[in-house]
Amino acid sequence: MNENERALREQIFERVRAFYQYKYADGVPPRNKVKYGGRVFDEHELVNLVDAALDFWLTAGPNALNFEKRFAEYMGVTHAALVNSGSSANLVAISALTSPTLGDRRLTPGDEVITVAAGFPSTVAPILQNNLVPVYVDINIGNYNAIPEQVEKAVGPKTRAIFLAHTLGNPFDVERILHIARRHDLWIIEDNCDAVGSRYKGKPTGGFGHLATVSFYPAHHITMGEGGCVLTNDEQLARIVVSFRDWGRDCYCEPGEQNTCGKRFNQQFGTLPFGYDHKYVYSHLGYNLKITDLQAAIGLAQLDKLDGFIKKRKANFDKLYQSLLGFQDRIVLPVATENSDPAWFCFLITVRDDAGFNRNELTGFLEESGIETRTLFAGNILRQPAFIDTPCRKVGNLINTDLVMLNTFFVGLYPGITDEQIEYMAESFNTFFHRK
Repeated sequence: MNENERALREQIFERVRAFYQYKYADGVPPRNKVKYGGRVFDEHELVNLVDAALDFWLTAGPNALNFEKRFAEYMGVTHAALVNSGSSANLVAISALTSPTLGDRRLTPGDEVITVAAGFPSTVAPILQNNLVPVYVDINIGNYNAIPEQVEKAVGPKTRAIFLAHTLGNPFDVERILHIARRHDLWIIEDNCDAVGSRYKGKPTGGFGHLATVSFYPAHHITMGEGGCVLTNDEQLARIVVSFRDWGRDCYCEPGEQNTCGKRFNQQFGTLPFGYDHKYVYSHLGYNLKITDLQAAIGLAQLDKLDGFIKKRKANFDKLYQSLLGFQDRIVLPVATENSDPAWFCFLITVRDDAGFNRNELTGFLEESGIETRTLFAGNILRQPAFIDTPCRKVGNLINTDLVMLNTFFVGLYPGITDEQIEYMAESFNTFFHRK
């Protein structure tokens, strides 16, 4: 970059910073309008975005590579592969385990994957999309994670993997789940989409399983607008993940590079002619799920703020929790899994059966008061239209899953929620409970 270009860019950046101040900086969120989630940003994200746009590297490029390196270091893993969403991350992760390169360990049609029915559909959909069979176990009320005893009970002769989310930032019982997986030689995928920054026994979630997934949707801990990531400490799985993400190709050259292996025209693949161009050899039935460099540029600015975002989420959780302690006769408050330190995605509440009101009455009051609420995603996914007739196996009657479908909801904790808004939420809950 010469001096003239550098000077022009700085002029543009100054105008971008001024635009941020004019458009966004002075906005104070209304006390009585509390979203469940949203993006939090400043001029650094805008400058990074414009800088990347001026380079006009529209597909994944230098910013994506930089983010992957930094994020892997932050999460304590050796490999991070960016994709275009958390749902795509889940699809790539489960698909990677079907790779023929894994030999006898690969997942094949009809193999079973243990998961929960109370969660987000894109954790389950990739299991079915790969012609695998989900085995559903029930969850605890309070931490809303899989019951380890049921996971153990779910293991059968066809079971090959466990795919569980750290529910809304609250880690599942990692030690017991890992013990089950090792004893039965099962793959583990951590859906870490809602749990970036959460820890179990001092270690970040996302580094315990063979694979883990992350989402950068605006409601999550950091955002690129859309975006996701697959994490692993396994070199072979990392190569397979990148292949599935990048059209299924066998070549692993980074963007803009070629002949990294030094054998681009000197290998034999399938029944192709010897020396066929390695850049156009395909070893998997893959996709194109790459992110853009513009999104990665935003992610780099967000990554600098991640520790502060996590601290604010925890502070918001603590304040709201303290304000609701006196109402535990009517609601179940969230409980952190033993040995965990959650970076809470949200604040989950279950209305007790004998509360004197139902969930819809409470959420209706909150919504009318300007406080957004959400259910625990799909509730019982087996009751969702798309999943009613899908292949599966269940352990027990999923009693708690049905209870969550009927009685559970959450409110927001994201860093954009101010102390005044937390106070307003507490006051609103207090008003409702006293009316009842």
